Amino acid sequence: MKDNKSKVKIIPLGGLEQIGMNITAIEYEDSIIVIDCGLAFPEDEMLGIDLVIPDVTYLKDNADKVKGLLVTHGHEDHIGAIPYVENEINMPIYTTKLTMGLIENKLREHNNLNNVKRKIVKHGQIINLGCFRIEFIRTNHSIVDAAALAIYTPEGIIIHTGDFKVDYTPVFGEMIDLPRFGELGKKGVLALMADSTNVERPGYTQSEKTVGKTFDNLFADNRDHRIIIATFASNVDRVQQIINSAYKYGRKVVVEGRSMVNIIQTATELGYINIPDNTLIEIENIKNYPDEQIVLITTGSQGENMAALSRIAANIHNKISIKPGDVVIFSSNPIPGNEKAVFKVINELEMKGAHVIFQDTHVSGHACQEELKLMYALTKPKYAIPVHGEFRHLKRHAELAVEMGVAKENVKILTTGDVLELSADTFEVTGKVPAQGILVDGLGVGDVGNIVLRDRQHLSQNGLMLVVITLEQGSYQLLAGPDIVSRGFVYVRESETLIDECKEVVQEALDMCLSKGITDWGKLKGTIRDALGEFLWKRTKRSPMILPVITEV
Repeated sequence: MKDNKSKVKIIPLGGLEQIGMNITAIEYEDSIIVIDCGLAFPEDEMLGIDLVIPDVTYLKDNADKVKGLLVTHGHEDHIGAIPYVENEINMPIYTTKLTMGLIENKLREHNNLNNVKRKIVKHGQIINLGCFRIEFIRTNHSIVDAAALAIYTPEGIIIHTGDFKVDYTPVFGEMIDLPRFGELGKKGVLALMADSTNVERPGYTQSEKTVGKTFDNLFADNRDHRIIIATFASNVDRVQQIINSAYKYGRKVVVEGRSMVNIIQTATELGYINIPDNTLIEIENIKNYPDEQIVLITTGSQGENMAALSRIAANIHNKISIKPGDVVIFSSNPIPGNEKAVFKVINELEMKGAHVIFQDTHVSGHACQEELKLMYALTKPKYAIPVHGEFRHLKRHAELAVEMGVAKENVKILTTGDVLELSADTFEVTGKVPAQGILVDGLGVGDVGNIVLRDRQHLSQNGLMLVVITLEQGSYQLLAGPDIVSRGFVYVRESETLIDECKEVVQEALDMCLSKGITDWGKLKGTIRDALGEFLWKRTKRSPMILPVITEV
C-alpha cells in the first residue's frame, strides 16, 4: 500500500553544483519557508551578464504557502538576490542584526524597503512560521552574526548550518554554540544540511585572530612604507583587525571602494566595528600625511575589473596611484576561476614598484574536515544532505558523512531543483522544479536567455555581416545594393576583393529566387544567408552571423 502521509520536502533552488546563489525551500503541507536568497557571479561564457539570481517560479506558483525568508548571514551569495526576489514574491525576512542592516541597504537601493516586513532575531531565539519552528544558533564565519538554523518540522529536526567554521577565539562576539548542537543531537536530528566549501581540506580552519598577529608583524616590518590592503568588503572582523594594527602603529586609515564604505558604515552604526577616534580619514586628506602614516583598505582582492584596487593597479584611479615601495597585501584567497584576474593585478602592481604580499594573510570562513566531523559527531543526523559547493565538494562531503556513521543510503547529493521528500522512514527524490538561474543584464531581469547568449557568443567569436538590399515594390527589381557591412569579421577596406565576391554571391542568390517567382521575404533572406554562409566558410573557414536587410520602395 502506498504511504499517503505528508512528508517534509526540501527543494534547493540554487547553491548546489556551484559556489553561490544559495537558496533552499522547505515545505510541509501548506507551509513553505525559504532559507537564504543569494546571487552568483556570471561564468566566462555569460557575455555581458552582470549577475545570476535564482529562479523562484516554484515559490511564485505557491505564494500563498510561503511564510517567510530566513537568512543565515550577510554575504552576497546569501542575500544578493533578495531585492529582485522580493519584487516577485513579498516575503517577511527574519535574520540577525548585522545581516538585516546589510539587507536593508540593498532594499533601500531598489526602493523596496517599506514594502518588506522585517524582523531581527537574536541567537537562541525561536520563531514560528506556519507549521515550522525555527531556532537561530550562533556560528562563526568570515562575517559577524552568522547563524545556523534548527528547523523543527512535524517529521523531526532539520539542521541547516549556513556557512560556518569553529572559531574558539573570534574577533567579535562569542564562539559557535557547540553545546546547542550537542543538545539537538541528543533529542535526535532527522537531517543535517552542512556547508561543503572546504570539505577537501584536512584539519581545522585557523582562527580569524591569527590574521591579526600576521598584520601586526607586517606593520612592524614595513614601518617606512605606505600599506594598501585588499580584502572582502563583508569581512568585518578582518577590517577591525587592520584598524587595530593601524592604530597600534600610529597610522591613519582610508577606506576605498563603494561596497567597503557601505558595509563599514553599517557595521559601525550597529556596533560591530570599533574605530578609535581620529583614525579614519577621507581619501582627499591623504596628501596631508606622510606615506608611512597611511593604511588604505580597499576592495578588489579578487581582481574584479572595476574594483578600487584594479583601478589603482591600472593607473585609472582618480585619487590614488602606486608609488615604488608601496606594500600591497592581498588578504583573501582567489575564488576558483578568479586566479588569472588576481595575478594580472599583482603583476601590474609589481611592475609599478609595489611589493605584493599574499601568503598567510587570510584564513577561510568555512569548516575544514575536522570541524565538519565535529558537527556530525554532535548532531548525529539520520540523513545527510551536503549543500554549498560544486559537485566534487558535495561528493567528498557525502563520503565524510558515511565515515561519520551515516548509512550510505541515507546520504543524498542533490542537484538544483530536486524535490527531496523525507520522513522518519522515507528519503527519496520524487520530482523536479524549474531552477535554471535568471540572468540580470543592466536593468533587464530575465530578458536575456539562452538564445540571446548564444547569439552573443556567436558574435564574439565570428563577427557580423549585414547585407542590405532595396527592391522596387511590385516588380521586385533590384534598385540598390547589395551593400555589405562587416563588424568583427573582416576589415572592409583591406578585404575589397572578398566583399565584391560576396556581393556577386548575393546577387546570384537573389536572381535565382526572382527567376523562380519567389518573393516571400523570409525565403529570400534564408536563401541569401545560406548561399553567403557557404561561400564564406569555403573562402575563410569562418561563419559570421549573417543578417540580410530588405527594403521595398
